[in-house]
Amino acid sequence: MDREVGLGGTSAAANVPSPIVARWLGRVAYRDAWDLQKRLAAARATGRIGDQLLLLEHPPVLTLGRNADPGHVIAPEAMLAQRGIELLRVERGGEVTYHGPGQLVAYPIIRLADRALLLRPYVRALEAALAETCAAHGVAAGRRDGHPGCWVDPAGPMPRKIGALGVRVERGVAYHGVALNVSVDLGDFGLINPCGMPGLASASIASELGRRDEVPTTESVARAATSFAGAFGRQLGVVVAGRLPPGADPALERDTLERLVNATAA
Repeated sequence: MDREVGLGGTSAAANVPSPIVARWLGRVAYRDAWDLQKRLAAARATGRIGDQLLLLEHPPVLTLGRNADPGHVIAPEAMLAQRGIELLRVERGGEVTYHGPGQLVAYPIIRLADRALLLRPYVRALEAALAETCAAHGVAAGRRDGHPGCWVDPAGPMPRKIGALGVRVERGVAYHGVALNVSVDLGDFGLINPCGMPGLASASIASELGRRDEVPTTESVARAATSFAGAFGRQLGVVVAGRLPPGADPALERDTLERLVNATAA
């Protein structure tokens, strides 16, 4: 049965912001999701579509923020090529990030002014939604001053990064977003200095629950996606509506988005 998340206000008053439509897309190649984001952001900037929340996971890939130092990629090019891991520079902020199976990636496409949002409060809402999602799955996490994202033991002697954040705003529309380590293979973070920080310890929901040997699964990411959608709506105080796991059909959702952007471009 499809699950629809409706959180935030319930008033039908005209001044209540329109819902954010959440879509579970399953596993999507990074370049495909990147292209889709940019087309959705362009359509959102001109008001042809409403706000969207894309929830998915990627095959293994490394991405560099627009001003990131490529020296923080530790793995030799030959090793990345052998493992089929692409390295891409993208327009978001932040340093190098790893994406892969077992990691939830959330790409909100939000026209900030329509929700009276400034960039800093928006980033704080994303961080809080990550922390709330972790809590829903039994892990305490939160903000670490001066270090964007989400951290386990953020003020303690051994802070561990469990969620990354990188946002881009163009024509008033925020895109890119966050990544949350659910059951991802933490050994893959050894390919990089995560977020440009040598020696940074990475964590996942599975590792913090004592399941470091858990195999990455899309099913674990899907469960976290539903939790994140609800948390994101609560943090912004808006309704998040859409078909989410366990009942969502990723192929149908991807097709719906393609038809949406194609129709608005016509």
